[in-house]
Amino acid sequence: MQYQRLGHSDLEVSAIGLGTMTFGDQNSEAEAHEQLDYALERGINLVDTAELYPVPPKAETHTRTEQYIGSWLAAEPSRRERIVLATKVAGRSRVLPWMRGDQGEQPRVDRSNIERAIEGSLRRLRTDHVDLYQIHWPERNVPRFGEPRFDPEREWEATPVREQLEALKGLVDAGKVRYIGLSNETPWGVAEFTRLADEHGLPRVVSIQNAYNLINRSFEHGLDEVSWREQVPLLAYSPLAFGHLTGKYLDGGAPAGARLTVYPEFGNRYAKPGVPEACREYVELAREAGLDPAQMALAFVRQQFFTASTLVGATSLSQLEADIDSADLTLGDDLLARIDTIHRRWTNPAL
Repeated sequence: MQYQRLGHSDLEVSAIGLGTMTFGDQNSEAEAHEQLDYALERGINLVDTAELYPVPPKAETHTRTEQYIGSWLAAEPSRRERIVLATKVAGRSRVLPWMRGDQGEQPRVDRSNIERAIEGSLRRLRTDHVDLYQIHWPERNVPRFGEPRFDPEREWEATPVREQLEALKGLVDAGKVRYIGLSNETPWGVAEFTRLADEHGLPRVVSIQNAYNLINRSFEHGLDEVSWREQVPLLAYSPLAFGHLTGKYLDGGAPAGARLTVYPEFGNRYAKPGVPEACREYVELAREAGLDPAQMALAFVRQQFFTASTLVGATSLSQLEADIDSADLTLGDDLLARIDTIHRRWTNPAL
């Protein structure tokens, strides 16, 4: 397993990271612990979670993922020193009135909410600090989760970025958080967070966690430059596009237990024109090259200059094993050129 430093931090993260958003819904506590054990054995040290998980979010299951990770850490405390533990604070959303025990209130990313969120996460994770604390999505008006463009007409009041950074600084100063990161951010957002941090002596973000895969390469349209110039590398989530890039959903496939079989409406950002056609071409290209389609898709993400870690999630141990094996695969220039040819024909259908 290879490792890469996150931005200006001293965190070294594995090229493959373990995503955990199925723990507590599609995966039981025992299955979650089995995956964590196996990932650690294979050299994975980045474990990524969120107060919101598992997803799709539900009042009755949210926070369960952190609880399962916490019970795994408590069973053998030495594990804590072997992992980079990352979690997230949820942002503004009208559909989460139950977040943090609030009744009818939207979660925010202000000081009060951030402080309550980290205390809850630390309690559930059974640790005194997290290594990376990420804002799950911006509080301000931005295109979210597959929305195609910014709409100034729906502008709303949001906690200023500087105030968010000042609140996060309090957590760093208290030793509850080592470093901070962003998620589902835009080029303007990353630039603003880094600018204000430098101007006011506030913590610098060391990572950005956004969707990036063969059918959504929008990170390459501005964020790639900001990522490189500001040293804010990508933690790529959804590298298999909710399983579409494995080929299992082609021709109306609905494998038992698969995420989009269980929750068909959860993957609406991938239910767009061009997605099946693009996926079919990538799957056929992989098979023609003698490769597993999922491993080709993961290797593509891992090989980008801006990627620090590719987050994989699985509902079975065999699936996780195959995903981690992709760390040994390097795609050659000819194959990458053929991937780009398909990309020009089907450009970001899942944007």
